[in-house]
Amino acid sequence: MNFNDKLQKLRKDKGLSQEALAELVNVSRQAVAKWELGCSYPDIDNLITLSEIFKVSIDKLLKPSDECSLNTDNTSEFESSELLIKFLCRAKKSTYAGKGPKSPSSRPNSHDLQYNEDNLLYIDTFLGGESFAGEEGLWIDSTPVWSMNYMGRVLSEEFSGSFLKEVLSLVPEDNPYRGPIVYENGDYKYHCIVNGSFEWFNGYEEIFYKDKKVFECMFHGGLVK
Repeated sequence: MNFNDKLQKLRKDKGLSQEALAELVNVSRQAVAKWELGCSYPDIDNLITLSEIFKVSIDKLLKPSDECSLNTDNTSEFESSELLIKFLCRAKKSTYAGKGPKSPSSRPNSHDLQYNEDNLLYIDTFLGGESFAGEEGLWIDSTPVWSMNYMGRVLSEEFSGSFLKEVLSLVPEDNPYRGPIVYENGDYKYHCIVNGSFEWFNGYEEIFYKDKKVFECMFHGGLVK
């Protein structure tokens, strides 16, 4: 089966019309129709979205095969990701955002925070203050399974660290990287844009005070093996 045949089968197996799939992927119905006719292919961001919707790896979507059954050999991987996401959100709310206790520095002058539940461990370690760089990681039984690197800076004295912590304490499971897509409180407004999925992503966040940008941060990461 080629990609266009696999996509059509997956869509029908899930009971979706071309219009419904187009809405989920945020493209036109005509784009989905062209994919299924083999006239064009989705870009990488749309492939990632299709992979998430149908719980099929991108490699399996694109690689020609004789297989007719596509429902999938990596369901457990997606289920594991959901468990990790729930743990990650709890960990974030309990550490920096929740003003949790600091751990001993792992590097000279680094800021370190940890959170664990049974065999799951979360570590956030960063350098700097007004300009900073850091990494968050997840471990299962001492094996690293997910990581996110970030780098940001304060742009103005109107920046509020309390507002940033407030935002980060609202980290949603459907966007478990920094804060919500949009959040406002008084004169402060927060935006977060993410491309990709928990398995492989990049993003950017910013804070405005009265329409003046006062903070920005870039981040990227995904599953590690």
